[in-house]
Amino acid sequence: MTKLTHLTIAKALKGLKNKDFTAKELTEAHISAIETSRSLNAFITETPDIALKQAEESDKRRASGTTGLLDGIPIAVKDLFCTKGVQTTAGSHILEGFIPTYESTVTANLFDNGAVMLGKTNLDEFAMGSSNTTSYFGNVINPWKNQNKPEADLVPGGSSGGSSSAVAARLALGATGTDTGGSIRQPAAFTGTVGIKPTYGRCSRWGTVAFSSSLDQAGAFARTVEDTALMLQAMAGHDPKDSTSAQKDVPDWSAALNDDIKGLKIGIPKEYRLDGMPEDIEKLWQQGMEWLKESGAEIVDVSLPHTKYALPAYYIIAPAEASSNLARYDGVRYGLRVEGEDLQGMYENTRAEGFGDEVKRRIMIGTYALSAGYYDAYYIKAQKVRRLIAEDFTKAYEQCDALLTPTAPSAAFAIGEKEDDPIKMYLNDVFTVPASLAGLPGMSVPAGLDHDGLPLGLQIIGKAWDEQTVLNIGKTIEKSAQFAAMPQMVVQKAA
Repeated sequence: MTKLTHLTIAKALKGLKNKDFTAKELTEAHISAIETSRSLNAFITETPDIALKQAEESDKRRASGTTGLLDGIPIAVKDLFCTKGVQTTAGSHILEGFIPTYESTVTANLFDNGAVMLGKTNLDEFAMGSSNTTSYFGNVINPWKNQNKPEADLVPGGSSGGSSSAVAARLALGATGTDTGGSIRQPAAFTGTVGIKPTYGRCSRWGTVAFSSSLDQAGAFARTVEDTALMLQAMAGHDPKDSTSAQKDVPDWSAALNDDIKGLKIGIPKEYRLDGMPEDIEKLWQQGMEWLKESGAEIVDVSLPHTKYALPAYYIIAPAEASSNLARYDGVRYGLRVEGEDLQGMYENTRAEGFGDEVKRRIMIGTYALSAGYYDAYYIKAQKVRRLIAEDFTKAYEQCDALLTPTAPSAAFAIGEKEDDPIKMYLNDVFTVPASLAGLPGMSVPAGLDHDGLPLGLQIIGKAWDEQTVLNIGKTIEKSAQFAAMPQMVVQKAA
């Protein structure tokens, strides 16, 4: 039964179709894996009863000959997506115990396609973080270990660290995530999984707890490029309930997936060569270029001159929008309530106790940036810089079809290693934030290991609405890299 957790989504679907096993058996194997891996703290809420019920319903549908795209596939759902009748916390004390009466559009789409929900995964509080160490429900542990410092627990990346850890540890075949400034791609790189953020507007934001409304975008984790294509296909689609949802049909990405990239031009942005970047990452980037050249692509140098302003602009825009979005958590309508002497006292006490330090920090930064006298100096200027960054990509794509970059400036680091300096933590997103500001699709594919035996990812950034090219380039890198390494804990369990 253990081997069922090592299948890809595509192979699991084939096995279900061939009646090699049932959806219930597949689900039971993953429930058992979760129970024996709770030390990772990947889940806030486990939903085995719901999963088994959904699996049994899937088996009935398959017997009747009517199946969805992901019918019977056990997945994990980031605890930022509202799930009807199941606690949704956003990793925050202020929402502990909140049980939505409605379903997010993304999860509704997945369930309509037959997906089975194993539980809600842990995350940085309100998706604010790059390490999954800001959750009220404790740190998520990366299943990988530094072979030179095996005693240290490593971060899985953030904010979607619970999802990436669950997929890497073979606790789920796929998982949902959200990406505001890199929160799918960076954790995917840290855990040796594939993570894709589609074009802004491709997936509905309705029913997803908001962090930064002009940046938040749902996406997917899996262990292969093909599997992420299947996940994204099941999640995406226009939603009239979300004004930012694009009225575009969902392509059949999985059917069109191939590794024929002959004639494509791949841009290498010179601004992504950072001083002090680890040699392992530089070598892997060069190796990625060689793989693409060998596959018939042409490598061209491009420039994104405003890249150096991306992080400062992001850390004005995102906190500003967060300070507005999080104003709704006041103890009146739902979630935590801490009484005070009067109404204002209740507001103050509830928010003081309900929010963690990182959330408070970003609310204060955002409130400051939006305050009288600073709105023009900071927020408006950051939006102007954002436009320039988007224009950089537009100009670059006149010379190329997609970009290849590292995903993150380092491999996974030890828990607590950078937490004394918020700026160091913010720099984890240096390669992912520009694409988020421009609303472009981006994907991280595991491509190698560093000198400590930890996974490293390569990032593909595509043109708006051109997820297919991103996926095809990802497939090419995947085929060339032949990345088959697994966390030691997974290897030991399989032995």
